[in-house]
Amino acid sequence: MKTLSRLVPLVLGLILATPAAADQTSCSKSGIALQLLGSGGPISDDARASSGAIVWINGKARLLIDAGGGTYLRFGQSGARLEDLDFIGISHFHTDHVADLPAILKGGYFLSSSHAVTLAGPTGNAHFPSMTAFFAREFGRGQGAYQYLSGLGNATDGLRLAVHPADVRVDKPTRTLVFQGDGVTVYAFGIPHGDVPALAFRIETPKGVIVLSADQNGSRKAFVGFAAGADILMMPAAIDDDADAQSRFLHATPTVVGKLAAEIKPKMLVLDHFMGRSLIDKDKNVQIIQRYYHGPVFASRDLSCFPLFNR
Repeated sequence: MKTLSRLVPLVLGLILATPAAADQTSCSKSGIALQLLGSGGPISDDARASSGAIVWINGKARLLIDAGGGTYLRFGQSGARLEDLDFIGISHFHTDHVADLPAILKGGYFLSSSHAVTLAGPTGNAHFPSMTAFFAREFGRGQGAYQYLSGLGNATDGLRLAVHPADVRVDKPTRTLVFQGDGVTVYAFGIPHGDVPALAFRIETPKGVIVLSADQNGSRKAFVGFAAGADILMMPAAIDDDADAQSRFLHATPTVVGKLAAEIKPKMLVLDHFMGRSLIDKDKNVQIIQRYYHGPVFASRDLSCFPLFNR
């Protein structure tokens, strides 16, 4: 309870603040912290940036998970710097999770020194590319939509950023190590998002564990084991319990989110990926989740900050 008593005021203050009013430097001063860049979804009716989050470690934004529309702006507002990033994880290739990636990476022209970053994303299928195929289609020399940024592959042509893309099998029965360095370890694991290959990420730090789930319907039971021991569990809140079958094929309902959280037992549950329709019923949906999960539940906003404290 001592840890939660210190944590709740910090988190609530940022949730209740508007993005413009939130202290942009507070998260960077929190030691190790999760900061939401975008808490919205694929429709502009939520008036939020789409999905994206950074993890601050000792004053630097070291990890970026997803880069949906609007996260480029929020990345700058947060005080994050491209030259501090060591790892970028892309959960899946819906535009609300990846649209701003080219804009963020273009900053590689303006770094003061050369820097390398690992970029991990899912394998593909007939409808979606793999991470390496996506990178080639975006930045490949002679073929990419942004081929003027083809130097991102090896920090050439005026770019001082080398991006190393890698594919992560979404059907692998065990987690995949995607990054390790300076006391931080990141694993990826496939999650069911309809017919869309998708990943969740587990970030292990000296102060605790953060698990970020992108869109999923909650039907893969092994996710509970992947997320076990999480201090912070982030789950989408895109739909309500009365959603149609297609929506439930793609997304977890509040009841499913609550039951998953009850099994995983994180120290706190952070909700993101709100859409206009789910914001209307936000309070009701949180109450449904709390029928099953009895820990603290926070409905995030853009730039909300969630610090980790020593266990």
